[in-house]
Amino acid sequence: MGSTTKRWRQLSGENDWEGLLHPLDIDLRRYIIHYGERTGASRDAVITERKSKNYGQPRYAKGHFFSVGLEIGNPYKYVVKRYLYATPKLRSSPGMSSVMGYVAVTTDEGSKVMGRRDVLISFRGAVLGYEKLGHTKVNLHWYAYYTNAQAAVRVLLGEYKDEEISITVTGHSMGAAFAAQTAVDLVRNGLNIIKPTGILPVMKACLVTAILFACHPPRLLGPVNAFSGLENLHILRVQNKYDNPNEHSDIGIELKIDTLKSPYLNNALQNVHDLQNYLHGVAGKQGEGDFRLKVDRDLALVTKYVDGLKDEYNVVARWWTEKNKSMVQMDDGSWVLTDHENDDDDDEGNRSSLRSRI
Repeated sequence: MGSTTKRWRQLSGENDWEGLLHPLDIDLRRYIIHYGERTGASRDAVITERKSKNYGQPRYAKGHFFSVGLEIGNPYKYVVKRYLYATPKLRSSPGMSSVMGYVAVTTDEGSKVMGRRDVLISFRGAVLGYEKLGHTKVNLHWYAYYTNAQAAVRVLLGEYKDEEISITVTGHSMGAAFAAQTAVDLVRNGLNIIKPTGILPVMKACLVTAILFACHPPRLLGPVNAFSGLENLHILRVQNKYDNPNEHSDIGIELKIDTLKSPYLNNALQNVHDLQNYLHGVAGKQGEGDFRLKVDRDLALVTKYVDGLKDEYNVVARWWTEKNKSMVQMDDGSWVLTDHENDDDDDEGNRSSLRSRI
């Protein structure tokens, strides 16, 4: 991981990834996959069981969030500092909030690997029923949780002001549109700037990078293509060739992939929008009619939510689920749905602030 430590500015797009995309640099492949996995964790940890009283809430306490398969054997260590909640305007559930993402920061160990203190803002794609109505029909109060993200970023920049800091924003699909808008607004409003203090005599601007997966035009949030010319902002947009080919955003630098070239995949066209499909595509070298995995990424991840691998690989489809769907046996023998860990603060201030805007 020494390459990331030394090259992090280049990998974060300080020079807009010049010379790194064609062919795709091996360190950049791993870097993109790393951030894709962090946005995938936002989906893995949200409670999607409609019968649960915790529907739409985070499954894990912040300290356990990355237990969703990103702790074992993973050198990139982060801790979640704040969940980001959205509240749709639904007559059936007024005031209901759901977790849309989180703000995290690298631990001391993770910072050594990353080469700096990385503040990460991640947004998931649409997984709850009402979200799948479409971006134009669902108002998710983006401004409300963006304000909460702002507050968390301010605190972290103040806490680590004497260190080298980056801000990375990532998201998939609907979350990619939110991530793009968040990155633009952070820089446009100067929230990536650490102002001079007695200890820090000069103003310091943090590099802001957005790594987006399947980012279609962000209709909900308005145009973000006015970001050109904003200093210290860099946007990399990963796009699968056949994923809504007539509806692509034109923001940032595009990295085009084509997962239909992969010899491993089943139902490849049907699953082109799936995030794990995207990360599989980034892991593979794609020449003329050729696809070879350059990053040793477990093929089983492709079938996490879809039937995505050919039968010859003997991997169960749609295998991601909590044991017994979070039903836990009590001492008296009865079974109770226990699907949510409480934090000490449980982000109540975050949700209360959001509710006050409804």
